Amino acid sequence: MKQKEALFYKKLKNEIVQCQLCPHFCTLKNGERGKCGVRENKKGKLFSLVYGKPCSIAVDAIEKKPLFHFWPGTRCLSIATVGCNLSCLFCQNWEISHPEKIDFDSFKYIKPKKIVEICKQNKLPGIAYTYTEPGVYAEYALDCMKMAKKQGLYNVWVSNGFINSEPAEKVSKYLDAINVDLKGDVKFYQKLCGIPNEEAIHKALKIYKKNKVWIEITNLIIPSYNDKPEQIKNLVLWVKENLGVTTPIHFSRFYPCYKLTDVEPTRVETLEKAAKIAKDMGMLYIYVGNVYPHEKENTFCPKCKKLLVKRRLFSIIENNLKKGKCKYCHRKIEGFWGIKN
Repeated sequence: MKQKEALFYKKLKNEIVQCQLCPHFCTLKNGERGKCGVRENKKGKLFSLVYGKPCSIAVDAIEKKPLFHFWPGTRCLSIATVGCNLSCLFCQNWEISHPEKIDFDSFKYIKPKKIVEICKQNKLPGIAYTYTEPGVYAEYALDCMKMAKKQGLYNVWVSNGFINSEPAEKVSKYLDAINVDLKGDVKFYQKLCGIPNEEAIHKALKIYKKNKVWIEITNLIIPSYNDKPEQIKNLVLWVKENLGVTTPIHFSRFYPCYKLTDVEPTRVETLEKAAKIAKDMGMLYIYVGNVYPHEKENTFCPKCKKLLVKRRLFSIIENNLKKGKCKYCHRKIEGFWGIKN
């Protein structure tokens, strides 16, 4: 398969190009690759080295993303290519996000049409672009997403949010839902993720919001790095003021991995304190993740406080929604509840 010329780049002099997909704005000479490792300048043209080359294809519960207010109880086709534009020291999928050596020819070419066919053949309602950062394989994701929408399938991203405005706008046309890992403050991003700040992520989230993409936020809490009450308050305040009180927030438990193995797992009490902070600040849908079982896996009605959706490890075991409303007090519950509700 011939490699795909990339979208979102600018040609400069002397066969130099500038990638404009993400805020790194990598300026590349002939033969150089961007920080993501999967976009290369070839004689003055930028190419995606992972187009049509997924490194992972699986079927997951939508709750695993996590998306709790989007088609609950459904399973989706999940795909990823190698590569990421952040360098998080705590990356959970580092084997594919930052492999030491990448043999692109080792990945079987699967055209977008085939991805959609696999989804349809398995009677799945949608596709998740996940595991690594979908932004770095935007060309492949977009072609899959366009075909998926024509077939009545949903598209969801699990993303770090580090993307420029133009691609974020383009993706939004075909994107139904996104979970963005909003990791912390400026110091956190600088020290642990390799980027200067979170401004671009905030900007992208506002674009998704404007384009009516369903948004859920995950905040992985790492002891001593982003677990202080003031840090949590600031993050929640930004979400509240810019995305709204109905935006679900998932406070997730950290476990040592990759290059951050000298930090203890997050105490459950810390997650519960974060959840209380968010509740006291007026957020309506707050969850605790990577702790099973826990009451805050479940969705409760903000009005009558009754249990609406009971979950256990990515499975729905009780659903008291009727056409997207609380069956007890009939309050509309924000989200997209799919064909089953």
